[in-house]
Amino acid sequence: MSIRRILLSRLDRVGDLILSTPAIATLRRAFPDAHITIACSGYNAVVVEKSPDVDAVACLPARVTPRDFGRHFRGVDLAIALAPNAADMRLVAATRAPRRIGYTYERRYLTRVVARHWLTDCLISNADPESCERVPHRVVMHEVNQVLALAQRAGATEIVPDLRVVIDESDRAAATDFPPDPIIVHLGRRWTEHGSTTASLLALFRELRPLGRPLVATYGADAVELADAVRAAGVADRVAGGLTFGQWAAAFERAAAIVTIDTGATHVASAVKRPTVVLFEHTYFWLNSQEWSPYRVPNAVLRKPPTDAPDALQASRAEIVAAVARLL
Repeated sequence: MSIRRILLSRLDRVGDLILSTPAIATLRRAFPDAHITIACSGYNAVVVEKSPDVDAVACLPARVTPRDFGRHFRGVDLAIALAPNAADMRLVAATRAPRRIGYTYERRYLTRVVARHWLTDCLISNADPESCERVPHRVVMHEVNQVLALAQRAGATEIVPDLRVVIDESDRAAATDFPPDPIIVHLGRRWTEHGSTTASLLALFRELRPLGRPLVATYGADAVELADAVRAAGVADRVAGGLTFGQWAAAFERAAAIVTIDTGATHVASAVKRPTVVLFEHTYFWLNSQEWSPYRVPNAVLRKPPTDAPDALQASRAEIVAAVARLL
């Protein structure tokens, strides 16, 4: 069957869509003459709005169900749910494409049953939190490779392995006033909870200072108060918020190293090939540190302490500083 029209669906988070960009580029290479549309949310569409690998970006409207949205794409030859979520599978199922491909996790038994009706091809991933906790050192594929497997099931044979984020010259121009070669710490609410505190984060900035690099904090809407605390403490040379996605990526592109507790920032850093230190939550560390680790860049993957005890926080900061020093 000739593949002339392809629909891809990924409605979840920014970081997960970044991890899907190798599969999207792989499909573009496999079907160079096909028209490729990607269905996104209004939130994550920023990842692909400038992508040369898709012909159209369609955002799921508010108050429209994925199933109803999927009906608008009837007539496509191939539809792929890039996320292991029921919403994406429903959208893909509604297209009635001859080939409908997706994946889910091995312990999502109900979804596996229903997926037989939604999809023609359903791959099964072993990336399950409970199984990884019970089976020591269970190997889980990185999410990039899980999604690439969908492209391969569709018939792609030549893999494009790199994450792809488009940064244009206007984005780079907006980042030219950042200090050169800084250590960028991306702020997020997880710096203030479950094995980290605001006070410990401020101490981390002070302990990074002897490494001799400018210190920059970037933040999004979830960390405005934390950014205010960093700014008030005077521990960073620059505190930058309100950046567009492209400007954020351009700022990361200038960094000597990036420290983050957020997987979205982790994947932006990987896309621009910057060394990265990432802290994952203490719970489900074995799974998260495999499935969502920095991809194809020098990195250190650390585990947050199980408590906010002062000695545990001090040891965690020491790990971070030592990891950044190794990567510089």
